[in-house]
Amino acid sequence: MTDELSTYQRLQNELSAIIEKAPKGTKLPSEPKLAEQLGVSRATLREAMRTFESQGLLRRRQGLGTFVVGPTQVIESGLEVLESLEKQAEKINLELSMGESEIIHIRADAHLANKLEIRIGDPLIEVRRVILTEGSPVAYLVDILPQDVISPNALDNQFTGSILDLLINLGNPPLSLSKTEISAINAPADVAKALDVQRGDTLLLLNGLLFDDDGNPIDYSHSYFLPGYFRLHIIRKIGGVTP
Repeated sequence: MTDELSTYQRLQNELSAIIEKAPKGTKLPSEPKLAEQLGVSRATLREAMRTFESQGLLRRRQGLGTFVVGPTQVIESGLEVLESLEKQAEKINLELSMGESEIIHIRADAHLANKLEIRIGDPLIEVRRVILTEGSPVAYLVDILPQDVISPNALDNQFTGSILDLLINLGNPPLSLSKTEISAINAPADVAKALDVQRGDTLLLLNGLLFDDDGNPIDYSHSYFLPGYFRLHIIRKIGGVTP
């Protein structure tokens, strides 16, 4: 076990040195060649590389190889206040843009009807888009809303990527709170394609329900984030301690 641990630590150090010296955008040798070069198995190399991928320092691109991303600005956010990615990025002067987007008209199935407290078959608008920084995808966002909450005209004329900011700017319906579930998942095929990563790569997923002032759910969202670009935290009070 000690030999395995020392080998892995050596590998981490050597990969770190390669990444540090390589210019941004450098393509690494193929896994077989790099594993041979570093004197380790492909399985050990792949495990070590995942660490650097999760930090946002390496990026695998489907069918193209693995590239050095280099140190990136990290969007750090507390979970106590709901803010759009754009608002969070503004705080660290990080420029975000909306990449490929799609607006789909669908009908509520049983799952969506239950989540949004509507009838099966009610019309919905599904908004899918990729969020970019420096031309590279960092997030894939999906929002599903009842058709009477937001008009296609508003999406055509005022939408830059954030449904939350658009709803706030429209002012109707007034918003109250969001309930969000956070998990780490393996990227499904469609999300992996949108984010230009390998199917099965680890992503951070936030599933959220946004409510209006009357307590009605008006937006069911799925936000997929590349690890390494986002750091979430929460401030918690200590139970049983009197101030």
